[in-house]
Amino acid sequence: MTSHDVVNQMRRRFSTKRVGHAGTLDPMASGLLVVAIGSATRFLQYLPLEPKEYIAEIRFGVETSTYDLEGQPSDPKPLPADLAGEIETQLAAFRGLIQQLPPMYSAVKVNGQPLYRLARQGQTIEREPRTVHITEFSILKIEEDVATARIICSGGTYVRSLAHDLGHAMGCGAHLVGLKRTRVGRFTEEMAIPMSEIGPEHVIVLADALPPMQLLELTDIEVAAIRQGKQLSLLVATDRNIVGLLDPRGNVFSVARVMGDILQPECVIPAEVPDAVA
Repeated sequence: MTSHDVVNQMRRRFSTKRVGHAGTLDPMASGLLVVAIGSATRFLQYLPLEPKEYIAEIRFGVETSTYDLEGQPSDPKPLPADLAGEIETQLAAFRGLIQQLPPMYSAVKVNGQPLYRLARQGQTIEREPRTVHITEFSILKIEEDVATARIICSGGTYVRSLAHDLGHAMGCGAHLVGLKRTRVGRFTEEMAIPMSEIGPEHVIVLADALPPMQLLELTDIEVAAIRQGKQLSLLVATDRNIVGLLDPRGNVFSVARVMGDILQPECVIPAEVPDAVA
């Protein structure tokens, strides 16, 4: 199942075309996908979505063209005599701020073309490295040639590339054989609902989904002004650049930028439109 497949199922389940997700999972991956429904799709960019946590299974001794199980394998290479020791030696270079080259088999676009489309045509082109932050890259266990790792990282990190680059640094090659996303910001696997069970009763309203963003309650007159795109004077002290705005009934209807002592609305839900995040 692709992330788009999940969106399509949610559209049918909630009878709305307005469904979006907060970060693609590769088809071979499992785990947590944050999905917004209805007007909440406008607020995906404001949700607390970092860091991301994964449990990854990495097989050493073989590289593949896609850096995972779905690619063409290379010829096998011998493993280090002390596989666990060599992994630990190399892992230090994969923590903190690192430069990562997006894989050719990825959705990154170059001149309007996704890289995976060019890769399927047999093309390999130059890509710009990206700076990503790896908070944790630790080994949980090793069984024969497969290591299970916990990875906590910034958004935009390719775990497939981490596996490939680690194997390359070790001289034996490696590729990803399993991946599960267990956390996206403050949303955890324990909070997730299986696709077969999810329904309206599991929806998380924006007032619960946006924190730790500060939320400010406005009067009906102020709500009407914000919905007209007007600025408001900020009457409550805050050190935030962005705040959520509540109507008198406690519903989020807008996110506004703090400009000195002025609130400038950036995203607004029209009147009588429900909000939800699942």
